[in-house]
Amino acid sequence: MIRTGIGYDVHRLVEGRLLVLGGVEIPHARGLEGHSDADVLCHAIADAVLGAVGEPDIGHFFPPGDETIRGISSLEILRVVAGVVRGKGGVLHNVDATLVAERPKILPHVPLMKERIGEALGLPADRVGVKATTNERMGFPGREEGMCAMAVACVDVP
Repeated sequence: MIRTGIGYDVHRLVEGRLLVLGGVEIPHARGLEGHSDADVLCHAIADAVLGAVGEPDIGHFFPPGDETIRGISSLEILRVVAGVVRGKGGVLHNVDATLVAERPKILPHVPLMKERIGEALGLPADRVGVKATTNERMGFPGREEGMCAMAVACVDVP
């Protein structure tokens, strides 16, 4: 059965953190706050994949209070999520994600993001969609207080 999942994540921008999006460090004055590397793009993708196979969100698998995983790479989260799919006999076909942020521009980084996300999920880069849009200076993303991302995943599950 072909199933789809949708994911959404949001993180606040703060001083003193690296900005990691799609598994790539992006030069920027601030980074995203979180228990992990706070990669909002990977987190949305992880939730989409988990949703497609009927599992709870990433917080279930990676609780924010668990100090043993503080700072974990979100690419590792994607690897675990891909393993959950395989454990259910599923096949992940593709993912597509959109980042909502005023800055920085991510287009120059998209090919490497697609490669890294694909490697973590066991997909070729051409089955990973990564896009970005602004929020037209409205709301928390428009005021550059944070970033959010949404994603969909297509999984074949027996």
